[in-house]
Amino acid sequence: MDTKTIDELHAEHTDWQKRLDFYADEINIMNKRIADVASKNTAKETLAQVEHFQNSMIVQKNNIDELRHTVKDHDNYLQNRVEENPVSAGVRKVNDHPKMRESMNSFETNFNAIRHELNEFLSKVL
Repeated sequence: MDTKTIDELHAEHTDWQKRLDFYADEINIMNKRIADVASKNTAKETLAQVEHFQNSMIVQKNNIDELRHTVKDHDNYLQNRVEENPVSAGVRKVNDHPKMRESMNSFETNFNAIRHELNEFLSKVL
């Protein structure tokens, strides 16, 4: 298994948390746009798409919450390693977290696909 320094992994966690905050803000913006479409359109097909996107936003919000929890847990693990030996935090190696990185990459890929799909829908109905 690959290793990285505690500082490298912590920096990655910090970056992920900021990106997850951004995506959470994006969900709020997209939910407002979806609600705007729902208030102005009563066509059955449009409302079905609105419901699809509302459900997608709920799923994505849950994904963000789960990723935040996972990242926070791993950051707590790193913090415990630092407390064991504070002097070596910058050079001490711990196991890398490729599964977490893959989860984050998959989330971002899926989120961006949904955002693109929503933007296409919005361009047709607005």
